[in-house]
Amino acid sequence: MEEGKEYITMWKPMLPKLSDEIPDKSGWYFEVKYDGFRAMLHWTTSKVQLISRNGNDLSANFPEIINFCKEKMDEVSAYLPLQLDGEIVLLNNPYQGNFPLLQQRGRLKQQRKIKQYAKERPVTFACFDLLMKSGNGLNRNTFLERKEQLYQLFETMKWPLYVTPAYPIGIVQQYEDFSELWEKVTTNYGEGVVAKRGANKYETGKRVNHWLKIKNWRNITGVITGFDSNNDYFQVSVFNDEDKVVPIGSFKHGFTEEQYDTLSAFVKEHGKQNKDGIITVPPGITVQIHCLDAYDGELREPLFDQFRFDLEVEENTEHKVQIDLSMLPEDVELTNTDKPLWPTPNLTKMDHVMYLRRIAPYMLPFLQEKRLTVIRYPHGIQDESFFQKHRADYSPSFVDIDIEGDETFIVCNNIKSLCWFGNQAAIEFHIPFQRINRPFPDEIVFDLDPPSRKEFSLAVKAVNVIKDMCNYLEIIPFVKTSGNKGLQLHIPIPEESLTYDETRQFTEAIATTLVTQHPELFTIERLKKNRGNRLYVDYIQHAEGKTIIAPYSPRATEEGTVATPLFWEEVSEQLDPTDYNLKTVPSRINLKGCPFQMMEIARKQQNIQKLKSLLT
Repeated sequence: MEEGKEYITMWKPMLPKLSDEIPDKSGWYFEVKYDGFRAMLHWTTSKVQLISRNGNDLSANFPEIINFCKEKMDEVSAYLPLQLDGEIVLLNNPYQGNFPLLQQRGRLKQQRKIKQYAKERPVTFACFDLLMKSGNGLNRNTFLERKEQLYQLFETMKWPLYVTPAYPIGIVQQYEDFSELWEKVTTNYGEGVVAKRGANKYETGKRVNHWLKIKNWRNITGVITGFDSNNDYFQVSVFNDEDKVVPIGSFKHGFTEEQYDTLSAFVKEHGKQNKDGIITVPPGITVQIHCLDAYDGELREPLFDQFRFDLEVEENTEHKVQIDLSMLPEDVELTNTDKPLWPTPNLTKMDHVMYLRRIAPYMLPFLQEKRLTVIRYPHGIQDESFFQKHRADYSPSFVDIDIEGDETFIVCNNIKSLCWFGNQAAIEFHIPFQRINRPFPDEIVFDLDPPSRKEFSLAVKAVNVIKDMCNYLEIIPFVKTSGNKGLQLHIPIPEESLTYDETRQFTEAIATTLVTQHPELFTIERLKKNRGNRLYVDYIQHAEGKTIIAPYSPRATEEGTVATPLFWEEVSEQLDPTDYNLKTVPSRINLKGCPFQMMEIARKQQNIQKLKSLLT
């Protein structure tokens, strides 16, 4: 028999039971539940395989994991054969897997396309258990013992002790505090949490009650419009903008016997059956459904929750589904949600708050532990605005603060605060270059500001020239649109590695070099009247107390544009900043991922000494 073949037919994973109850006794540990493909990584001296829970070989579809393991073969040889239990995930962020895109990857057959996808949007093996090490089975060890050996292995190999999109393999971290992990999972739209009892052994092929999965359900409502008597699935629909009934999916699980009988009786009494066994029924009864997502006419893992007799049938709309899927925090009271903030693209306050909620997993990390300055437009961008950086008396308790002398500054550390600011019509979010109580900057930023959008190509030229300088200095830069008419280049640096005086010397040196090389295109002239049609390189703006627009912040522009992180290959003459707005950016991240997701790793890798060698 071919080596490894026996594991394809024999491996059966231990499975968790679905639960609504959170264990409150000691001895339980909590991990992220990822929405991916459950798999075993079977690794011998001659072969690396990814085996699904059904015994299928998934190796050919995910070469980035297989190639990584082959590259590490010599280093890990002392621990082979290895069997790692985990989940193949395509990460949107460290807590959320993108299951629809992963499904697409799983269906690919052409190696050319597989390699292309593996390069553009690589998957990660999120490892949560160790079943074999050095050929010794560990099933009889407790979960804590297996997890400890897993950590020791990864520490020895210098692999990440956490799951990150930046590395092909990582450990699913365990938490002792459910609430701490649940906040991270809900903020980041994760699938849920798995609770594991530390003292239990691994029971192959069984669904056990010492592994419990607690789902992060989205609750949506719709009307029953059909029933398939061939498979007992009910069809649920909503009304679109034209008041037409459109299906959003079907479901059959989650009922009590009484609830099922009630709904079945309604369908049979009011519906019409065709020759295929499909019963259609006019909209008349509203149901609430647990699910993980709703897209392309399908519901992800739907479960019946309850009847909603308090809702009128017409209240079940596509727009309401999108609001429900956004999972807005219940503690934030929304007011005047129909108020237009961007009149031209017809974006309301509700659109704004929903955008902030969706973008929170990617925007919040840049706001945390930094004093925040917002620009509020109470009556929309075409009316008056004002800056706010101090805490108002009416601010709720979940809005964090930083006190210095007689001043109380606002800080946005959590999802509730972000949505509350959105409800206050805070459109622009500006942040300083250092964290609270830290006198040193944690990044260097170049603000490249052309005279108008007509000269946007100057910003593209400037940012690429600065990127070449960074490459020479072995510095890793990141780029984003300003959300208005320019581009901004970010260089993350380790905290306390450079003072503001040193970063000022560096930014001035780069700006001066840029102007010296292309005096007809760029200038450091502060007075607008003396700039002509040249791009202004603002190096003075990088200083203590100054601020920059936060990544993913909306802007008060006519088009509702967003300060959007970019991939470097996107920075070309064809780049149009108006393409990146409140309507397009969330789906862009879902499709492509976040270009700034590598920033923390880059921060640790920066060649600060080479940079310092340029300073006087």
